[in-house]
Amino acid sequence: ESGYNGEPITIVATIGQVQDVAQNILGEGGEVQLLLGEGVDPHLYVPVESDLEAFQNADIILYSGLNLEAQMADIMEQIGENQGIPVLAVAESIPSGLVVDEIGGEPGTSDPHIWGDVGRWRFVASAILDTLVEYSPENTAYFTANYEEYASKLELLDAWAETAYATIPAEQRKLVTAHDAFQYLSLGYDLEVFAPQGISTEAEASVADIDTAVNYVVENDVPAIFFESAIPIDTVEAIVEGAAAQGHEVSIGGELFADTMGSFGTFEGTYIGMITSNVETIVPALGGEVPPRPFGEE
Repeated sequence: ESGYNGEPITIVATIGQVQDVAQNILGEGGEVQLLLGEGVDPHLYVPVESDLEAFQNADIILYSGLNLEAQMADIMEQIGENQGIPVLAVAESIPSGLVVDEIGGEPGTSDPHIWGDVGRWRFVASAILDTLVEYSPENTAYFTANYEEYASKLELLDAWAETAYATIPAEQRKLVTAHDAFQYLSLGYDLEVFAPQGISTEAEASVADIDTAVNYVVENDVPAIFFESAIPIDTVEAIVEGAAAQGHEVSIGGELFADTMGSFGTFEGTYIGMITSNVETIVPALGGEVPPRPFGEE
């Protein structure tokens, strides 16, 4: 198998989900720098001076898009144009029929949390491959081999997740979280999702939103609800208290990775690990059974 030939490529990626996929395809061809680390909310992030330098020194800029990095997209596109750097909004390469519009958002807004469904996120890997091949055509075979190896892991992951979610009893297939980041998980794996807060975290969940969530939890006899790694737990605790006041006990099923992944360098800090962790948190809490992992912690 041929290795990488040429100068190291420097890529800057906004979020971990994009950074990790890109690094798997780039391989030994260089480094993908992560802009927004663990626990940083991309919806609210405003770039600082060091980010602008990172963009200007990059060979390629990758971001998720679909308004996820609301405060940054224009800046990245502008720097790309000025410096002649390729800039790719990876989620915008997904066939538009697979993108959710308007649910929980303003008309014309799309839900950016596409990585929740592995089947959809695989399109991102092929868009990154195309960008790398265009940038360094002499390494086409190397990048393609990396892509194929990674894409086959994503295929295994997708099938495993589907099998796991399918074990949740029909009446308990309801996922309640703080903000609306799991529409794609819902579509990919056939769960109903409910969140008091919309697809962006800009607006706090109101008292009325929380009341609606409490009623949903009580009426549907939901056994567990979940909090997210980058968002304060208050909303979820308020739902638990509200349900208790109506005589329904709901447990906190654990922490899910929604907008951000786990710590860099850990299994949960990879895209595959993030998805694995969510499956292993959600499925047992809602009464399902998780089959053995299709791969170990790498």
